[in-house]
Amino acid sequence: MILVPIPEIGVNGAAWASVACHLVAFSIAITYLRKTIKLNLTFSKFVIKPLLSVIIMAICSYFSYLMLSRIITQKLATIISIIIAVVIYTLAIIALKVFSKKEIQMMPAGNKIFKVLEKLKIY
Repeated sequence: MILVPIPEIGVNGAAWASVACHLVAFSIAITYLRKTIKLNLTFSKFVIKPLLSVIIMAICSYFSYLMLSRIITQKLATIISIIIAVVIYTLAIIALKVFSKKEIQMMPAGNKIFKVLEKLKIY
């Protein structure tokens, strides 16, 4: 409510405030978990690798949208780009080995997924 009336910020202020709110809530939750259950989160596994995956996904989806929007409607290009983004993000997470064997096996059909990843010599 404070940022939106500022002409230079406008409606974007609501988005920035929402992000700030979630960052504060996340910080409080992580701090509490670390103290309470001795949660040990490695910076690389929980920040760097997912961030790198997001960057790869964003670049791929942005350029796929640019190329597709030239040959098909913008709505269809958006939908296809979102699907491409999901696939690219999943592949990036797998390629960067964000999840351990145990974490993959806890997923639905995790044992089957892990067997495929082993056959592809990713894990």
